Amino acid sequence: MVIDGIYYALGLTAGGALLGYLTAWPWGLPFYLLGAFCLYFFRDPDREIPTGPVAVSPADGKVVAILPDGAATRISIFLNIFDVHVNRAPVGGDITEIQYQPGKFLVASREEASAQNEQNTIAVRDGDSTVVFMQIAGLIARRIVCYKKLGDRVATGERVGLIKFGSRVDVHFGPEWTIAVQRGDRVKAGASILARRCDSR
Repeated sequence: MVIDGIYYALGLTAGGALLGYLTAWPWGLPFYLLGAFCLYFFRDPDREIPTGPVAVSPADGKVVAILPDGAATRISIFLNIFDVHVNRAPVGGDITEIQYQPGKFLVASREEASAQNEQNTIAVRDGDSTVVFMQIAGLIARRIVCYKKLGDRVATGERVGLIKFGSRVDVHFGPEWTIAVQRGDRVKAGASILARRCDSR
């Protein structure tokens, strides 16, 4: 459980109790339901991380695009409000870039969200390969959280942050990677393999 969920749930429960006390108890029910949803939304399950020369999904959700991006390939994952929103490192290595970009709050499933929405870019380098991924805000998501800082070393599948209430994560792989998913696949952060190193067996 992400601690934010407990804070939201406690605040909403207190608000519902106060409203019920000042009026009638049924008026507090919507606040209690929202509090319960926050506990559900901010869940943070443990995952079994695959081993070997692989890159895992940084987010739970649906693969909505696999597109060429220069010499790289971009995989876009859309998270709805029922998905786990904790983000994980797709590969292990050193964080060589963290760059925040303000922007719009378009529906995260739209293609233009990759370029126009508020986002946080993180690059992880391991040896001769760098994998870049972006935490992208959506229509409802209004806060991107990153736990890491420039120069930190992360392990594959390690928790690196979250995006609150609906969002998108894009991952860029260089030509040294072979994509292992297809458009429409459902993936889980830290558990689903997105790509394999070309020289892997």
